[in-house]
Amino acid sequence: MSAMNGLLEDGLGLMVLGMGFVFLFLVVLIFATGYMSRLLNHFFPDVPVGPKKSPTAPAVSDSLAVTPQMAAVITAAVHQHRNKNS
Repeated sequence: MSAMNGLLEDGLGLMVLGMGFVFLFLVVLIFATGYMSRLLNHFFPDVPVGPKKSPTAPAVSDSLAVTPQMAAVITAAVHQHRNKNS
């Protein structure tokens, strides 16, 4: 029985040691990631992006309107699709 207890103690010690190394690695990884993030933000700060306005941009209501030509194209495409699958 004492050999079994010795093996159990060794296994428990290795488990604690392994979990300790993993925990230590994760803590170091968290601090390293935070440091790299601050470093990158220091050297490459975010540039505020404003809305881009194009002088030739069509109005919203114009882009939503369906022209008669577009309606004919959509109708032809639906008709062709239905005939191909029938």
